[in-house]
Amino acid sequence: MSDQVFRLPDLGEGLTEAEVVRWLVSEGDTVTVDQPVVEVETAKSLVEVPTPYAGTVATRHAPEGSVLEVGKPLLTVSAAASALPAETYREEERAGSGNVLIGYGTSGATASSGRRRRPRAAAATAPAPAPARHRVPLVVSPLVRRLAREGGVDLHTLDGSGPGGLIVRADVTRALAVPSASPAVSLSGERRIPLTGFRRAVATALTRSRSEIPEATVWVDVDATRLWELRESLRPGPGLLAYIARFVVAALREYPVFNSRVDTDRQEIVELSRIDLGLAVQGSRGLVVPAVTDAGALTTTGLDEQIRHVTEAARNGTVLGNGTFTLNNYGSFRVDGSAAIINHPQVAILGFGRILDRPWVVDGQLCVRKITQMSFVFDHRVSDGAEAAGFMRSVADAIENPATAIAKL
Repeated sequence: MSDQVFRLPDLGEGLTEAEVVRWLVSEGDTVTVDQPVVEVETAKSLVEVPTPYAGTVATRHAPEGSVLEVGKPLLTVSAAASALPAETYREEERAGSGNVLIGYGTSGATASSGRRRRPRAAAATAPAPAPARHRVPLVVSPLVRRLAREGGVDLHTLDGSGPGGLIVRADVTRALAVPSASPAVSLSGERRIPLTGFRRAVATALTRSRSEIPEATVWVDVDATRLWELRESLRPGPGLLAYIARFVVAALREYPVFNSRVDTDRQEIVELSRIDLGLAVQGSRGLVVPAVTDAGALTTTGLDEQIRHVTEAARNGTVLGNGTFTLNNYGSFRVDGSAAIINHPQVAILGFGRILDRPWVVDGQLCVRKITQMSFVFDHRVSDGAEAAGFMRSVADAIENPATAIAKL
């Protein structure tokens, strides 16, 4: 018998660490090649990590809730022989493809190539399984599990209000409202919630944006009545956001400086040839910004399909792509305006508030129109106010006269 040390692999996209959310095996368990052994949370998503070794789990090197750097020992497996030669595994990891895990695209997935990813609720037994007389709680979000753990709430006692009985944050919050169920709340009324790996990454990115980017904000009220009417006349066609995305793409072609990044080392503005349109989405793990890749090559219908796809993926905890420009529909939260923070290393973000019936003057006559407020935050290093105003008017004019704008696209 020999010990094989499985180190936290490179999970791709430049990530250097991950938080251990849940162990799927215990010390002494027998594991096979490609079996998921631990669930980790990165700044991008939740990942079930499979082992490249078969044998008996000798040591779990990190407790749940701890943060582990890439390359640090994760698991030691006692085995007669390595299921995947360590040097081969390390060579693939050093290649930096992001697909270095067995079953995630490597050539070593032979013994278990037919494995199908199991739902997390049915994954391998955790170190402290519930007694057989209890049902297994259906919980997907590690944030919900942590909230319950810190508040002393037994998930086995909850009935989930989500789809299929899924236990969601609101279920735990209701349980915490019972005084005896919340030991995490001190006498002074404080409750401390640790920053997860995802929240730490968000905090770092936003702090960097605020500290590095000299941002400026401009806004304008837009009459969206004709766009609203166009959308209603073409139901069940593309949604309003798809049309707005189409107009934004056209404006970025006209003002490419806002589809760029700043190379501070060389003191250059780098304009990007492809528009990857980021969309701010409130997902299960917080605010994330998935992207519609090469949005400039899509029709309005194509944009609508991709927007729905990436939005649903983000809400389920999977983040897709990195955008070059961000579109934020904060109107979905029933607010009218926002001075948003630029998603570094992007240089601008465009947001829309809710569309409301408001009094508006048209051709000298007071009437009721559907009005939305549009705000634009941009990096003042790449542009002065004139270009920002031009970009804003390009999008606003298209919204106010959508038929004419579409005909020119």
